[in-house]
Amino acid sequence: PMTNDPHAPLRSDVRKLGAMLGGVLREEGGEEFFRTVESIRQSSKQARGMEQAGRVLADQGQSGRGELADWMAGLGSGDALQLSRAFSHFLTLANVAEQHHRIRRGREYQRGEDGPRQPGSCQDTLARLVAAGLPPERIVEAIGRLQVELVFTAHPTEIARRSLLQKFNRIDHLLAEQDRSDLTVPERREADTALRREITAIWHTDEIRRGKPTPQREARGGLLLFEQTLWNELPRFLRRLEEAMEEQLGEGLSREAFTHRFAPVRFGSWMGGDRDGNPFVTSHVTREVCLTSRWMAAALYQREINALYEELSFTDCSAELREAAGDDPAPYRALLRTVRERLERTLRWLNGQLKGTPVERLPESELPAGGTQQEIYQEAVELEEPLLLCYRSLRETGLGIVAGGRLLDLLRRLTAFGLTLVRLDIRQEADRHTQALDALTRYLGLGAYGEWSEEERLAFLRRELREKRPFIPPEFPCGPEVREVLDTFALLAELPPESLGAYVISMAKRPSDILAVELLQHANHVPRPLRVVPLFETLDALQAAGSILRELLAVEEYREWIGGRMEVMVGYSDSTKEAGRLASAWALYKAQEEVVRVCGEFGVQPVFFHGRGGTVGRGGGPTGQAILSLPPGSVSGRLRLTEQGEMIQSHFGTPGLALRNLEITTMATLEAALLPADTPPEPWRAVMDSLAAASETSYREFLARPGFVEFFRAVTPEQELGLLNVGSRPARRSAEGGLETLRAIPWVFAWTQVRLMLPAWLGIAEALAGAT
Repeated sequence: PMTNDPHAPLRSDVRKLGAMLGGVLREEGGEEFFRTVESIRQSSKQARGMEQAGRVLADQGQSGRGELADWMAGLGSGDALQLSRAFSHFLTLANVAEQHHRIRRGREYQRGEDGPRQPGSCQDTLARLVAAGLPPERIVEAIGRLQVELVFTAHPTEIARRSLLQKFNRIDHLLAEQDRSDLTVPERREADTALRREITAIWHTDEIRRGKPTPQREARGGLLLFEQTLWNELPRFLRRLEEAMEEQLGEGLSREAFTHRFAPVRFGSWMGGDRDGNPFVTSHVTREVCLTSRWMAAALYQREINALYEELSFTDCSAELREAAGDDPAPYRALLRTVRERLERTLRWLNGQLKGTPVERLPESELPAGGTQQEIYQEAVELEEPLLLCYRSLRETGLGIVAGGRLLDLLRRLTAFGLTLVRLDIRQEADRHTQALDALTRYLGLGAYGEWSEEERLAFLRRELREKRPFIPPEFPCGPEVREVLDTFALLAELPPESLGAYVISMAKRPSDILAVELLQHANHVPRPLRVVPLFETLDALQAAGSILRELLAVEEYREWIGGRMEVMVGYSDSTKEAGRLASAWALYKAQEEVVRVCGEFGVQPVFFHGRGGTVGRGGGPTGQAILSLPPGSVSGRLRLTEQGEMIQSHFGTPGLALRNLEITTMATLEAALLPADTPPEPWRAVMDSLAAASETSYREFLARPGFVEFFRAVTPEQELGLLNVGSRPARRSAEGGLETLRAIPWVFAWTQVRLMLPAWLGIAEALAGAT
């Protein structure tokens, strides 16, 4: 049951961590340093309290702040740095406590069967769908069609080193240990000592990265998240959903929907594939990242197979398994032994590829009977077959409860993660494809593609897409930028299809931008062409999205290629930076409506990929509410969402949070598909049009004021951000120019550093004031 003050444990944790940090400061910096920190903290609280007490005391509060600022201005750089570290670590520890409290609150909901359900949970969502009058059969059908893909990005706003993140995770684990009511006095003392040990280690750890991360390091950091949490939390989430379905929809329906291949959530990545404006992401980098992803997946499967080998010690089995295992007295182990050996060969082969020393031949003694030198796992179905054989045998011999444990979890992991953990998206700017085709057509004597009209480009692309002859000469001479584009498409033809996701075209402005990528895939004989996804991210592109798609879908051949499904990505950051939050939000909403309308005209199902997350100025906010607020018809059960670099740790860094975010995202998608929001009535739309226009005008006028750029650079660390070792991608699209060349991420990040969230609110107050 809930207590009268559910947040008392949070305050207790913050006090404990703060006191422990204070002890570390006293031990490491001396009594005087500790008193200085305490004096600043108390003075700040007092000044803030006076301001909040009312207008009478506001002047005193401002005076207190002024005195504090004057005193701190006299500090030397060394003292100021140490003080900054002290307060930064306190705030981070408070954040760790708050994240842990979210998990604790979730457990409070789950303790009582008759208590309130946690909002957005599987139980809560399914119960509300049933209460809304939806037949259980329809809900089960919708759950079976769910395909939510979370795409991890490596944007340069996660500044904490992985060494520190791991220490914060250990603190979270220790806080969870202390929540146990059965801890003995020695155990509680031991836990406190461990907490102090971690906080001491944090104080002595350098917060600054001394080298700029490479795309490969970014990708490895993202992949570690799977080993850290997602590998275990995905099966836990599926079990939680299965239990909710049994309770709310009936056990029979649940069993029918929940097969071993049920995977409503899958994962993608841009780390090592996003080359838009990042010269450090090359075809070589993409290849290495894909190999690394396959290696880590194989290592995780090897660990699970070893555990399964120890578990399945049984002698009884089905006739089908006996035929495969022979006369071995432990048939399951006999079959799993061959799986384990093949995984070992796969890991050895991948290691050789990564190190540049390919494994050509294995010693004959290491080959299984009848095995071949090339016997490594290439596709998930190859690993699935022997596991399914074990699964069927266990169920047939009355050991269904065993089959439904570790083995079923492993089969579901295989469906969700494949042999690669993530599918890598490729992203490139539209103009780079135009540049490559222009170089090719000039070399072939066909003219200058870059100078053609849109009609001429479309006619050329449609004609070439029907051709069987080679389009790219083997020894085509070109510059390094064009060569890199062509090398990327050549790589797509070589990589295992399971390693790849979609090909995203940033700054897409016309239908030919999409067909250009189709042609480059066709010319390189990509065996399973990637889905080509236009990204509409500027205000103009969002407003033109419907007309662009209408012209594109009018191409009959294109409709045949996409198989009745059109994926479109909408970007939140650039439009917000360009026109302000309110104008951007309304433009995004209307763009999605228009895409749904146009796809409906051609009998095509739209699938939206939302490039949102992080701060409010980049489309961030509660994920569940954001999904439920999407336009009707835009969520059909298929949805892709980016998980921005700076949010990955807070969403998936600890097991409880990872489980909760998987639940919230999937259940919101289900609810939005079955109970979509109402279409806004015309009077409301007229008001929104007016508000968006007024907000955009105010926003643009403010940014165009004389001296604004100088003000921006004086009060924020915008120019210093490019010097930080926080991401592999440059902060600007080009070295020259003003705000227009600055990426949306550092634009928002710069304001965040001074706690002035201007991108989130500028222009909105003026629009609302004018409306009233």
